[in-house]
Amino acid sequence: MGAIEGYGTQREAVEALLGAAGPSAMVLSFREDRAFAALSLNCFGSFGSTRLDWSVAEVLERTSGFDAAELCRLVGEYGEGGGLGVVFPGNLCVPSVAVDLALVGAYADALLDCPECWVFLVEQAVLIEFQDGEGFVVARVPVPG
Repeated sequence: MGAIEGYGTQREAVEALLGAAGPSAMVLSFREDRAFAALSLNCFGSFGSTRLDWSVAEVLERTSGFDAAELCRLVGEYGEGGGLGVVFPGNLCVPSVAVDLALVGAYADALLDCPECWVFLVEQAVLIEFQDGEGFVVARVPVPG
């Protein structure tokens, strides 16, 4: 099964997020996922399949905290002004979700159920990464040059 066929086949993995965020959340199609990835995740190099290379980016903050309150703080601080957030799970079988940043508090616990995930703050061009048990990394998305 290729990436397109496998994309989003585990929708149940984001049901808690969708239930918590309600109508403000939208499951992205494969094409939409790849378009947002081109503006964010794909601007970084990687180590292995899910480790981003932060050496090409302006790292704004690294935290050891790994809970919903810390995620809410980071999104509130770096997503000031609100806007759209795109949540990329670490597995293409789990679909990406677009959400209103103002509602992160309602779904932060559900997000942290993913073992690895990235939240792209679209208007701010900031990416927040969390790897299970390792805390958060917040960085500006590098401008391709």
